[in-house]
Amino acid sequence: HVQLVESGGGSVQAGGSLRLSCAVSVSSANDYCLGWFRQASGKEREWVGSLDSDGRINYADSVKGRFTISKDNANNALYLQMNSLKPEDTAMYYCAADELNHGLAWRGYTYWGQGTQVTVS
Repeated sequence: HVQLVESGGGSVQAGGSLRLSCAVSVSSANDYCLGWFRQASGKEREWVGSLDSDGRINYADSVKGRFTISKDNANNALYLQMNSLKPEDTAMYYCAADELNHGLAWRGYTYWGQGTQVTVS
C-alpha cells in the first residue's frame, strides 16, 4: 500500500517561490511514476508534471521553466520547486503515484495524497 503526504503549501505573493514536498511511503519510489497535479476551485484537475519510472521528467507548458520536479531517493521524497509564481497557479496541489507510467493522465494514477493548498496573490 502506497501512502503520499504533501506539505509545503501556503500563501505567497506573485513572483514568489514555494517548495512542495511529498513523502512517499513505499519500499522503492524508483519503481513508481510520480506526478504532481493541481486543481483550482471550480476547474478540472490539471497535470503539472511527472517523473516516470525511467527517470524522465516532463512538465505542463504552463509551468515549464518555472517549476522543477526532483526526488530524494534516500528519503523517498518528491519535491516541486515553484518559482515566479502567478495568481493562476493558485490551486490545491496533489502528489500521485502509480506502478505504470501515466504521464499527464490523472485518471490512471492509483495513489493520491490529500493535497496542499497554494495561494498566490
